[in-house]
Amino acid sequence: MNAIVEAPWYTHRWPWLLMMGPAFVAVAGIATCYVAFSGQDALVVGDYYKQGKAINQDLRRDRAAAALGLSVEFHYDAAQGQLRGHVGSSKPLDETLSVRLQHATQPSRDMVLLARPDANGDFSVPLPMLERSRWQVLVEGQKRDWRLEGSWLWPADRQVAIRADLGAPAD
Repeated sequence: MNAIVEAPWYTHRWPWLLMMGPAFVAVAGIATCYVAFSGQDALVVGDYYKQGKAINQDLRRDRAAAALGLSVEFHYDAAQGQLRGHVGSSKPLDETLSVRLQHATQPSRDMVLLARPDANGDFSVPLPMLERSRWQVLVEGQKRDWRLEGSWLWPADRQVAIRADLGAPAD
C-alpha cells in the first residue's frame, strides 16, 4: 500500500497569501486609530455658540475701521528680520497696534507683534524667520475697537495691503 504523505498546511504558500490581506487591513486599522487619537484637532472650536455670538461684535469692529478709513501695508525684510509697514487713516492714530499672524494649520506658530506707528504712520517691528505658509493677518487697535483682517501667502506675496471694507452693511 502506497501512503500519500501530505505536507503540513504552513508549508504551503496559499494559506499565507490568503491571510496576508486581513493582516494588512488589521495593521492599517491600528495605524489609522493611532493617527486619529494621538493628536488634538486644532481647528475644532469648543464653544461654537459663544464664537457665533461674537460675530456681530466683529462686524461692528470692521465698520469702525471703515469709518476711520483705515488701511495697512507691510512687507517682511527677511535679511534684517523686520516687518516694516505703514498705517493709513483719515484721522491720526496715536496707539499701539497689535499685528497678529496666525498660521493656517498650526496654532503653536501664531505670533503677536506690537507696533507703534510714528507720526507718518510708518512702523517696524522685529520678526524672526517667517515660515512658508498662508498666514491670517489681524491688525487691531489697542482698545480692540476696530480691526483689519486679511490673508498673506508668504513668500509668494512679498507685500500685503489690507483696507477696511467701505461697503460694510450698516446695523
